[in-house]
Amino acid sequence: MPLPPLVDPAPSLEPAERERTLRHAALAGLGEIGQRRLAAAHVAVIGAGGLGSPVILALAAAGVGTLTVIDDDVVDLSNLQRQVLHRRDDLGRPKTDSAERVARDLSPTTRVHARRERLTARNAVDLLRGADLVVDGSDSFHTREAVAAATETLGVPLVWGALQGAAAQVTVFWSAPPAGAARVVLDDLYPTGSAHDAPSCAEAGVLGPLCLQVGGLLATEAVKLIAGVGDPLLGRVLVIDAWAGSVRDVPLAPARRRAPAPTVAASDIREIEPAQLGETLDQGAVLLDVREPWETGRGVIPGSVLRPLADVLAAPSGLGAPVGDGAVVVVCQAGGRARQAAEALRAAGVDASVLRGGYTAWTAAADTSAGAHA
Repeated sequence: MPLPPLVDPAPSLEPAERERTLRHAALAGLGEIGQRRLAAAHVAVIGAGGLGSPVILALAAAGVGTLTVIDDDVVDLSNLQRQVLHRRDDLGRPKTDSAERVARDLSPTTRVHARRERLTARNAVDLLRGADLVVDGSDSFHTREAVAAATETLGVPLVWGALQGAAAQVTVFWSAPPAGAARVVLDDLYPTGSAHDAPSCAEAGVLGPLCLQVGGLLATEAVKLIAGVGDPLLGRVLVIDAWAGSVRDVPLAPARRRAPAPTVAASDIREIEPAQLGETLDQGAVLLDVREPWETGRGVIPGSVLRPLADVLAAPSGLGAPVGDGAVVVVCQAGGRARQAAEALRAAGVDASVLRGGYTAWTAAADTSAGAHA
């Protein structure tokens, strides 16, 4: 169901802007009032890269009145495969310069506040203060955690997307939503520190066209929230696998609802050494890999059942075959996400342990064993 609009409408639109946005005025559910809300809105966009580029393009074209763009980077040749905001003539220049130029060319009434600085936990609240809504297109989970903490402090909605390889996730977090809507925050999906072991974009690669798809979805969520139309992704995660051509809608509940049973202390989670894994599986345990598709595409332990962390946290007691309710050994890249999944499974009554050191440790052990027998 739609949520109440975030922004009161501007008194009017300039004649040229009214003509430029005629197709929005004709759109059922949005109309002229919705367009005037966009004109009055202030959106902060974190990053002017792969995701930020299409977000800035789309929001400027949509007629958002004020954009604050935060990015401290300059344009590099390797950016141009996916960061469509920039051109070859921009090489070596601040990415925020491209944002100002393109927004001005698309929508003369859109004001761009370019902040060429790195967002950190110390300055995030000050940088984001005054924005009605934040779109996070950053590529570092340290930055994502700082953005999420700041939006929780400020009480503004956070439109969030993550992309690596050919897979992506899109959702909305909001620490202070309107009455009747669930409070869902980043920690409900990725507890602090749990995703720091994911490979970087440089390691996993990035499918350029997928950046445009995800950026368009992020901009659409922003429009929906600003104008109070449609059904925002608050409490849902859109999971995209570009190679499979699939888009799934996964429910995301606040942590307190996910685990009604007492939380299992981290120290109570049993750890399986890589050398013990074969024996444990021979005894009937199921190996559950909770990494994302872009990670499992680079390699898995034979016999693994693949379920991304979001799916496990959304329904820890309903994973179905072949996981079932028997003993489960959870694996991720280095251990952080596996522990979170194991805690949720244990709280749901599943006998869950984790593979110490994750897939990285298992690979190292396998390489050592192969070398010893060479």
